[in-house]
Amino acid sequence: MANEVIDKAKSNMDKSIAVYQKDLGGIRAGVANASLLDGIKVEYYGAPTPLNQMASVSIPEARVLMITPYDKSSLDDIEHAILASDLGITPANDGTVIRIVIPQLTGERRQEIAKQVGKLAEQAKIAIRNVRREAMDTLKRQEKNGDITEDEQRSLEKQVQKVTDESTKKVDQLADEKSKEITQG
Repeated sequence: MANEVIDKAKSNMDKSIAVYQKDLGGIRAGVANASLLDGIKVEYYGAPTPLNQMASVSIPEARVLMITPYDKSSLDDIEHAILASDLGITPANDGTVIRIVIPQLTGERRQEIAKQVGKLAEQAKIAIRNVRREAMDTLKRQEKNGDITEDEQRSLEKQVQKVTDESTKKVDQLADEKSKEITQG
């Protein structure tokens, strides 16, 4: 039963890390990355449809995204969805494909993005600490109810802390990698 607490905590911490990775993927670092388009929904026959279900996205050059719609009639809809998104980049529509050129980042913009990466990292760490607190509370309740001994509780709390430290370290590692990508861009 106590191992379930640790497994659940690890699973939830892994989910927090996955959310952080997804958030990092959406941050523009001056290079083309298909995940920049992940959140874009296109109004297609009256239904909001994810862009990646309507078109293939390729990266022909380091700073260019090329979107090739499966249905050519949806080209204008895709272009409008990109313009309406918070990407802040104007797409180029040549009648068959849409190209998005990712502009070089200025030094000031790089610093802003690095701060954003730091804020997202802190949010991920807070989520991980919340998971740790829930696991510790569960272990305390189990000890109080007589389900586990005090020694088992201490041992399991150390394991929870170890999983927490590993997860926090992973978030820091991801943040460092993204910050380097941004500053070296």
